[in-house]
Amino acid sequence: MKYLRFLGNEFLLGALIAILSALTAISGYQSSLAGGEQNNAEIKGMQSLNDGNAEYLTENQNISQDYNYYDNWYLNETDHPDVAEYYKANFSQQLQDAIARNPEKVWDDQYYTEMAATSTDLFNKSEAYFKLGSDWNERGDLLGLVVMIMALGVAFAAWASLLKEESSLRIVFSIFAIAMLIYGLVTYLGVPAVAVAV
Repeated sequence: MKYLRFLGNEFLLGALIAILSALTAISGYQSSLAGGEQNNAEIKGMQSLNDGNAEYLTENQNISQDYNYYDNWYLNETDHPDVAEYYKANFSQQLQDAIARNPEKVWDDQYYTEMAATSTDLFNKSEAYFKLGSDWNERGDLLGLVVMIMALGVAFAAWASLLKEESSLRIVFSIFAIAMLIYGLVTYLGVPAVAVAV
């Protein structure tokens, strides 16, 4: 056990306390930043989702309006061409394009896709923001774990420094502090980076 006495050295314990404290502070700060980014992404996700829902309702109203205009145009095309022309002039651009593509199959998938383009884009954005928020949450959680590991290391090093130099427990606590430093560093290096582009 004498060859392990250097683990109880005051300089080593002081260095451990300083390094572990600095890494605890850095990890805590980064965890706090990750929490802020998570919150920001989730707010943007909710905003995009709400906007998408509003656009979806508007798009459905526009489709219903197209149905009405088309039906009235079709019913008046032969007997009342002037009335039919009024309804035709109010067709959405997407309905006009669908008729140009195939007058026999006006309500094709492309028509509905084009009519729902804005809400679909907003829903996709919302999903991307929520995924980004989840990624920041994962990063924040892992950094929180690093904070806990490093704080335990600080506690072990601090307790070791309070014990007498001859104490075997001082060496044990010093070993635990070193183990926490290594475990904390390995965990910290495994924290994933987050791609911020949405």
